Amino acid sequence: MMRTLASAVERHQVALFLLALAVGAVVGLAVPRVGPVLAPAATPVLGVLLFLTFLGVPFAAVRAAGRDMRFLGVVLVVNFVLVPVVVFGLSRWVAHDDVLVVGVLLVLLTPCVDYVIVFAGLAGGARERLLAVTPVLMVLQLALLPVYLGLMVGGAGIAAVDPVPFAEAFVFLIVLPLGHAVVVQALARRMRAAERFAAGAPVAMVPVMMLTLGLVVASQIAAVGSAARELVAVVPVFVAFVPIAAVVGAAAARLARLDVPSRRTIVFSGVTRNSLVVLPLALALPERFGLVPLIVVTQTLVELIAMPLLVAVVPRVVRGTQRR
Repeated sequence: MMRTLASAVERHQVALFLLALAVGAVVGLAVPRVGPVLAPAATPVLGVLLFLTFLGVPFAAVRAAGRDMRFLGVVLVVNFVLVPVVVFGLSRWVAHDDVLVVGVLLVLLTPCVDYVIVFAGLAGGARERLLAVTPVLMVLQLALLPVYLGLMVGGAGIAAVDPVPFAEAFVFLIVLPLGHAVVVQALARRMRAAERFAAGAPVAMVPVMMLTLGLVVASQIAAVGSAARELVAVVPVFVAFVPIAAVVGAAAARLARLDVPSRRTIVFSGVTRNSLVVLPLALALPERFGLVPLIVVTQTLVELIAMPLLVAVVPRVVRGTQRR
């Protein structure tokens, strides 16, 4: 029965995710005051989602994936060489406004390290490989973000970078959920209750993902709506980034002759950005950059709409029997 339920949920997951986005938008717009109340819940719910994701990852495979230098090389080239070129080009659309361009660069230059693992897995990607390279992605984006901002916008961009949110996100969204998943997997080999719990994780992932999407949208959409006139200029940038980054990632992975799961994972890594981590950086900026946090949130909303669509599209486009 559990297997049948899991199959039904998986079959309709894209429609369920879009439903969660719609419900979150309705709640957030109908009751704007609910946003500040719901916002603090997003991080712990995302932590639970990642725990369930990690629970389904065989950690022997993660250790092996950590030695996959070709996959690591493609992830790094896509996120820290090719995507920054794309971002610089797209940001010229708002280059006339220092505030808009700082907001766009801040969020688009940082690759996601949390729910990208979930979405990549839902699309048949190699979750364990992405999990294995997560520490490298975290360290490099922290080191390179001030460099890229300095080159593209000057000193104002460098001042935006604070390492604390990156460290906190790594601990609360990667280390703690991963540690708990390792413990449960170990117990599952000895205790029937833990084994049942681990077996039910795939079924729980979709409703928890729905809760995550609904929470983020409901908590942020009213604030974005109140500044819609100022934010309208960045929406085309964020919308255009999704297909361009997806094509760049897919092409780079294909040229590197990665297998199909790895190619799908590269697509999601290139598209998905670290908005939940850079939001605290945006909030800490000087007063004249007060619009930047809403720019970051706008990117989150665009991305959350795009992700379920990519989950449906990527397996149909990135497929084949090519092996390394």
